[in-house]
Amino acid sequence: MQLDLDFIRSQFPAFSEPALAGQSFFENAGGSFTCRQVIDRLFRFYNERKVQPYAPYDASRLGGEEMDEARRRLSAMMGVHEDELSFGPSTTQNVYVLAKAFGEWMNEGDAIIVTNQDHEANSGAWRRLTERGIEVREWQINPETGRLDTSDLMNLLDDQVRLVCFPHCSNVVGEINPVVEITALAHGAGAFVCVDGVSYAPHGIPNVGDLGPDIYMFSSYKTYGPHQGIMVVRRQLAELLPNQAHSFNGGSLYKKFTPAGPDHAQVAACAGMVDYFDAVAANHGGADLSAPDRGALVHTLFREAEIARMEPLMEFLRGRNDVRVLGPVDSVARAPTVALDIGRNAEEFAGTLATAGIMAGGGDFYAVRPLTAMNVKPDHGVLRLSFVHYTSDADIAKLIDALGTHL
Repeated sequence: MQLDLDFIRSQFPAFSEPALAGQSFFENAGGSFTCRQVIDRLFRFYNERKVQPYAPYDASRLGGEEMDEARRRLSAMMGVHEDELSFGPSTTQNVYVLAKAFGEWMNEGDAIIVTNQDHEANSGAWRRLTERGIEVREWQINPETGRLDTSDLMNLLDDQVRLVCFPHCSNVVGEINPVVEITALAHGAGAFVCVDGVSYAPHGIPNVGDLGPDIYMFSSYKTYGPHQGIMVVRRQLAELLPNQAHSFNGGSLYKKFTPAGPDHAQVAACAGMVDYFDAVAANHGGADLSAPDRGALVHTLFREAEIARMEPLMEFLRGRNDVRVLGPVDSVARAPTVALDIGRNAEEFAGTLATAGIMAGGGDFYAVRPLTAMNVKPDHGVLRLSFVHYTSDADIAKLIDALGTHL
């Protein structure tokens, strides 16, 4: 079954917006277009329900019900319990709060493992735990390929390790890491697992229950929704960690890691993401499937469409000797977030592409550690070409033509 691209693009107002006409969007890893279902819910909330939620009067009651709906439907699609999913202002903030909780729970001499493949969000806050006497061990990438080797992880694991943190895929390397295998290794050593899914979730909402990590995080503004951080903390771990919220919220799993009050409208609008995924599933014959199976169908549709779009680009790049592709050149092994070391200032080159109607970005993308490890010059950065399932063949052809002209 092929993804119905006409249907998909009809769900995004950006594609009929005159201000964006003639533009091809290749900076989706920085934030995706928003689907109309989210926009509609956000508009309705601000117009009809912008009051303190959970009071008995209708505007308040309905607002609270929409917030609960978002949590209920997202958790069902991700294969976890409803109270294991919480919202925060961003993934970076969610990691910061969790790191504080782990710092209070762990003992001096305990250890955590982080990688140098991560975006700084799933690295910096954990590394600061050295100030509390926690040992931080770095699982390092191969400087040529950017890959994380599981044999290197095994050499770092022992009975002192309490947590292993790594990305589902890096926002510059792009290779999809084997979450199930890594989680099994960490659990076998008695450690919990934290997965940064920010760069993977746009390509299909994962079934966290099947993958197995104890923490999984991603950003809704990169998955066609509003600017929120979405975080799953499984019950076994959540009950162990100390409360980070108001004292009276300590008994609620989804409140105890949210010290500030949530953005009511944006939380409610996150239900629109599931509206969109359900609409995609229904359009492709999956209306009667269970929530996890609808999610799996959409995930497969998205990934297969992205792989098909990615292959012409990778074929073009494999034929160039003047650019370096970070991560694998195999389209199946990676997400369509393709970072290129072009040997000169990438941000300036992105400006050149903009004149050809290509919206792309250049810089370090808060991934200074992996870029440094892979010997990318900091003042050059990388050109990042990131796309998702709604990208068309015409967009890819236009990108390849622009790269061939200007590289």
